Parts: sequence; structure tokens; C-alpha cells
Amino acid sequence: MATLDTSTEDHWVNREFDGDRFDGDLSDLVMEGCRFDRCTFHGVRLSEAAIDRCTFDTCDFTAARLDGVTIERSAMLNCTFRMARLFGARFTECKMTGSGFEEADLVGITVSGGDWSFVDLSGRTLSSIDLRGLRLVDANFAFANLQKADLRDTDLSRARFDDAKLDGADLRGATLDGVDLSRLALAGVRLDAGQAILVVRALGAVVD
Repeated sequence: MATLDTSTEDHWVNREFDGDRFDGDLSDLVMEGCRFDRCTFHGVRLSEAAIDRCTFDTCDFTAARLDGVTIERSAMLNCTFRMARLFGARFTECKMTGSGFEEADLVGITVSGGDWSFVDLSGRTLSSIDLRGLRLVDANFAFANLQKADLRDTDLSRARFDDAKLDGADLRGATLDGVDLSRLALAGVRLDAGQAILVVRALGAVVD
């Protein structure tokens, strides 16, 4: 695996990397149309970077600094963000399928559209986050803090919410197929009429 110090470059266009290890400070870097396969960004600083139409497949961002990064129309598939800092990061129409955020700092992130299916957000603080309309099929929110989160019109099919904090969250219009509603702590959660009936039935009541 080659180690690349590209800190002297500030704009990458249509570049491809496979199995490379990156080092140094890549803050403010602009990436357009690039592809990264099995690359490592351990501890790399990508603060305020701008990433557009790029693909990261099975890449490792452990302990990376992505504060204020802007990621648009990109795919980050099966990537690891363990202990990464993403304070104020902005994701627009991105595909994050299968990525994990163990011990990551996600405070203040902004997510607009995209597919976050199969992501592992367990234990993360996501209070007051706006995830409206997002695809979150099979997402793992176990032990996450989703207090006052906006989850309207999201696809939460088969998502896990074991011991998640949902006080004040808005789930109206969300798809909840396959979610164990009987185990959700729904105090203070906003539901639409159809969802309320599903909850009542999940608790064993008969609705005529």
C-alpha cells in the first residue's frame, strides 16, 4: 500500500486511487469526479474540503478530521468513520450505504437527500437533525440520541431503534415496515394517524 502525501495539491479532477494510504493536511482540497477503492485516510485532515461526484468504496477514515466538509452527489460505500470528527459536515444527495460511524462526532451535520441504507449510527448523538425524505432502510440507530430529530417521510423499513432516545422526534409520513413498534419509546414522538394505528396494533390492541 503506497503512502501519499498530497498536501501540496489543492484540486483533484477525475483521479483514481486503489489501495493507497493518504497522509498530511488536505484541508480545503477540492475533489471532482475522483474514485477511491480500499484507500486509507487515518487521521487525515480534510476540514472544509469540497467533494463532488466522487466514489469512495471500502475506504477507512478512522480518526480523520472532516469538520465543515461539503460532500455532494458522491458515494461513500461500506466506509469506516470510526472516531472521525464530522462537526458541521454537509452531505447532499449522497449514497452512504453500509458505512459505519462508531464513536464519530456528528454534531451539527446537515443531510439533504440521498441513500443512507444499512448505515451504522448506533450510539451517535443526532438530536435535532433534519433527515427528511432520506432512505434509511436497515439503518442501525440502537442507543442513538434522536431527540427532536425530523424523520418525516423517511424510509425506515427494518431500521433498528433499540434503546434509542426519540423524545420529540417527528416520524409523520415515515415508512416503518419491519420496525418493532412495540419496543419503541414513543413518549413525545409525533406520529400520523396511520402510524398511531400500527403502534396500537403492535401493542396487541384490536382496531375496528
